[in-house]
Amino acid sequence: MPKQENVPVTPEQIAESAIEAARAGAAAVHLHVRDLKTQEGSLNPALWRAVVQRIRQSDVNPVLNLTTGEGCGIVLGRPEAPLPLAPATWIASARERLVHIEELRPEICTLDCGSKSSKSNVNGVMVNTVGMLRAMAARCKDIGVKPELEVFDTGHVVLANDLIKDGLIDGVPLYQLCMGTGNGAPPDVTTLMAMVHQLPQQAVYSAFSVGPMQLPYVALSPLVGANVRVGLEDNLYLSRGRLATNAELVLRAVEILNRIGVRVMSPDEMREKLKLKVYVR
Repeated sequence: MPKQENVPVTPEQIAESAIEAARAGAAAVHLHVRDLKTQEGSLNPALWRAVVQRIRQSDVNPVLNLTTGEGCGIVLGRPEAPLPLAPATWIASARERLVHIEELRPEICTLDCGSKSSKSNVNGVMVNTVGMLRAMAARCKDIGVKPELEVFDTGHVVLANDLIKDGLIDGVPLYQLCMGTGNGAPPDVTTLMAMVHQLPQQAVYSAFSVGPMQLPYVALSPLVGANVRVGLEDNLYLSRGRLATNAELVLRAVEILNRIGVRVMSPDEMREKLKLKVYVR
């Protein structure tokens, strides 16, 4: 569930937060939706439709990046009795995880390239099998939506690279280096560079860290050739004790980048760089 009042929950709140972030300078907005009763992540196409339509009808036109990361959680029983699986387990098919992508055709959708144990739930695992990822990547290729290859550890980069070698990813490959995510790659520079050095030469990539390292990573990322991501999914604070909004985090990131001489791309420049297939508004 959301941890603070600034985290948007309803489709209207999520869309407005994305619109405000775009006005603050974000070239792309990465979106999740929430079940209105449980406030947990959802794949409900109606919720997705409400968010995306509201953004597309607004006065901004950011690149839309929709998650496909729901429906991949297994929760085991106690270590002494791991089966049956706990009721919180939610495993969706490749088709179910892409229903909103098929309908709404965003320019980008995420593809979580691997499995990872949970730090907050000691019996939980994020599960993305090679077969599942290959099926999802193939369908994204068929419908012309670029996958953002989200990698949470060094081995995930190897898996993502294999998808490219096998012809399942078209055009310029796009990676997101996710640092400091529980039992994933720690946010130290040595680990970050180990991941960067595994990327294909033609790759475009971003890097971020969760928690208090998010804003330091805004300054660090361009130094290692990476683009920047900020937002409430990864960090709730603008400074110590000061809760943030998505727009405030974007404004702070733009300020940091401007001060170190890094120019922020416009949405259309991002589309051109990645050769994205554009939804006609």
